[in-house]
Amino acid sequence: MTDVKIIETDRLLLHPLSVDDARRIVEGVPGAGDRWAEGYPGDGDARSARGFLNGVAERGDPGAYRPYRIQLLADGTTVGGIGFHGPPDEDGVVTVGYGLVPGARGRGYASEALRALIGRARESGATAVRGDADLDNVASHRVMEAAGMAYEGEDENVRHYRLVFAA
Repeated sequence: MTDVKIIETDRLLLHPLSVDDARRIVEGVPGAGDRWAEGYPGDGDARSARGFLNGVAERGDPGAYRPYRIQLLADGTTVGGIGFHGPPDEDGVVTVGYGLVPGARGRGYASEALRALIGRARESGATAVRGDADLDNVASHRVMEAAGMAYEGEDENVRHYRLVFAA
């Protein structure tokens, strides 16, 4: 793994996944010292970890554009995941995704983590961040809006959001 630093916010640590972390998440088996909240890893965490492993095998280490574990700063418990779906596209745009265990929802953790991840994207040279959520996932719409992403439209399945970085 390249030297990707942990992101610290007021209440959270975002730990960049290593290949070993991703394998443990896919297998659903915590490593020594891991504190996983009930419900972690969820299906989305396992899909993200598999995608990360496939991307590493195909393209090599993605640097900053990887998944991160969301841990509570207070006690180190992993309560979810957040990250990039891959490196920026040809226009420099990255796509983000996130999820929290049910017991951690409704506390502002997802918005806090997303704001921090957006900062990492900006620092790493992305030109914009995009994300989407199912039409009925109002909580996720609010997360993206709270993180500064603007509604761009919707199709029959999802609402689309984007944040473009000023040049």
